[in-house]
Amino acid sequence: MTKTWLITGTSSGFGKELATVVAQQADTQLVATARQLSDLAYLDAFDAHRIAKVALDVTQPDQVTAAVAEAKQRFGKIDVLVNNAGLGYFSTIEESEMAQVRHLFDVNVFGLATVTQAVLPIMRAQRAGIIVNLSSALALTTLATMGFYSATKYAVEGYSDTLRQEVADLGIQVMTVEPSGARTDWAGRSSQKVAPQLADYATFSAGITDVPSSVTDAPGDPHKIAQVIYTQANQATVPHHLPLGDFAYDGGLANLRGLISEITSREALSRSTDD
Repeated sequence: MTKTWLITGTSSGFGKELATVVAQQADTQLVATARQLSDLAYLDAFDAHRIAKVALDVTQPDQVTAAVAEAKQRFGKIDVLVNNAGLGYFSTIEESEMAQVRHLFDVNVFGLATVTQAVLPIMRAQRAGIIVNLSSALALTTLATMGFYSATKYAVEGYSDTLRQEVADLGIQVMTVEPSGARTDWAGRSSQKVAPQLADYATFSAGITDVPSSVTDAPGDPHKIAQVIYTQANQATVPHHLPLGDFAYDGGLANLRGLISEITSREALSRSTDD
């Protein structure tokens, strides 16, 4: 059966890699979105009859509505939604610029939610669908200078876990993907950086200014990550959570084990507040 995929943020990074994987399949139809259509020229190498290129800024509700309507009109359905569009943000908490942080949440959280809300009526009518939300290893653990980015991804996790419960009886599945660092331009043009100005945070300066080097030094292979996402999204039952890479796996487990230990060490105290 031919499946229709709608993927946001396909101009670069995981989105571009995944769109390329999907476009190469004989049994898929692809709606690829980006803020600038010119960034999707790479898709011209594939069958144009099975691909729709759509301009979409996920922070603009009118554009979201139009993009989903175009997908429905062109292909008649949406089987897989991949909420990939996102930004990074590097700064200490105290020195973060709130206007930038609000924009970060607008893209990573509210943009994701707006697209999902627009697609859900189609999936409910179909009584079928897969929603893939790109989260991060930093929703399983945290790193200094990435607090607000982590906060957006923790929000995505809570949102996704709740949505999963609400749509479970409607034939709709929800998968969150938590990749470790990968060799994409996410840390370059897709991220904002605020270098520490306060002496008390000087120790974190190099970690922020050296971020672009992660484009070439990161261990994650974006093509392998895209291929795993594609394969898992085609399973009859998709994973609820898909951590990818050593940092996501090891760091996530270490953080969760620490949390379990801390909670259980105060069991009596926790229970004492109920009548």
